[in-house]
Amino acid sequence: MPTPLFTLIGMGDDGPAGIPDRARRLISDADVIIASKRLLATIPNSAAELVAWPSPFDPLMKQLKSPDGKRVVILATGDPMWFGAGSTLVRHFCPSDFEVIPAPSAFSLAAARLGWPLQDVETVSLHGRPASTIIPHLRPGARLIVLTSGTNTLEDVCRKLVEAGLPASPVTILEHMGGDAERRIDLRADDNPLPDTSGFYTLAVQCVPGKATQIYAQVPGLPDDAFLHDGQLTKREVRAVTLSALCPCPGALLWDVGAGCGSIAIEWLRAERTAQALAFERAPQRLTMITENAERLGTPHIAVVAGDLPGTLAGKAPPDAVFWGGAVHDVSIFNACWSALKPGGRLVANAVTLEGEAQLLDLQSKYGGDLVRVAVSKLTEVGTRRGMRPHMTVTQWRITKT
Repeated sequence: MPTPLFTLIGMGDDGPAGIPDRARRLISDADVIIASKRLLATIPNSAAELVAWPSPFDPLMKQLKSPDGKRVVILATGDPMWFGAGSTLVRHFCPSDFEVIPAPSAFSLAAARLGWPLQDVETVSLHGRPASTIIPHLRPGARLIVLTSGTNTLEDVCRKLVEAGLPASPVTILEHMGGDAERRIDLRADDNPLPDTSGFYTLAVQCVPGKATQIYAQVPGLPDDAFLHDGQLTKREVRAVTLSALCPCPGALLWDVGAGCGSIAIEWLRAERTAQALAFERAPQRLTMITENAERLGTPHIAVVAGDLPGTLAGKAPPDAVFWGGAVHDVSIFNACWSALKPGGRLVANAVTLEGEAQLLDLQSKYGGDLVRVAVSKLTEVGTRRGMRPHMTVTQWRITKT
């Protein structure tokens, strides 16, 4: 095995006392130790050069790639490969470039304290992330373990629970797990006032439904009224069919071209939390709707691109999937999308006008793929009786780029 450039060591609240002997020797023999100020304070009387995590990380990455023969150790909290420093480092280094010695994660410690089987728990990080990231996980019966980002996280999580109609949900604060200052506080989401906390704690949440709980599934097909929109919305049933054809996959990038209120991109992100999405839209009021919908529905990491198509597509990262929902009659938009789409990527286009349908028919004859007609009818009043009123028929073209 090649000699690693550096070693990444996970550490608990008990500091060096809680790590393996080999990890302690590596720290003792290190020429350079890189860590947060909190962890550096746990290394007394070290002859090594102590370096606090810089912001941004770029200068540090250059130093790690050229260690000049120095023995470098990086200290991180818990398991560095679970929402930790390791997830940043793997984007810059090969696995053989560094060794990882993990400690028990906050998720493992919290599950052990509460007696929760970890495989049945949703693990969420709000460390450096918006509080709205938790929203897709707030469902009746769900158990969540949440990494925090300071004292405000408790208030943010409790507010999101109350807004979701889950005010009676038990919330447990687990401070300094594994250390001398370990403390547990149990409360309800709607408690007022909330207790004071230290800056180093993990939250555990049991989602208990109330009378006003609004259940939003993680599978595609949210109710239409879940979105702010001006009528330019892929309706619920068609949206579910469309997302099924797009097939959200881990890490996959979607281009939502002519995004309207962003419903397709938002449901794509809700269906796979490691996925990414670019929403292309030109109308200012719809750009605002996309951002607001993303915040309300728990996908604040959506990327919104303003401007006219197809110009705004140029230079963007190649997509794994494309939803072409706007200006379907404009073949120049298809050409730009098809050229950028990765091999094996999926393109789905919906048309409701005759001009758009004619364009899709022409493209299908040239490129192949499937044409599907989606017709949806809903219950309505017909005088004193009831009937099924049809919505506009949608013609959908689905194709995989080979």
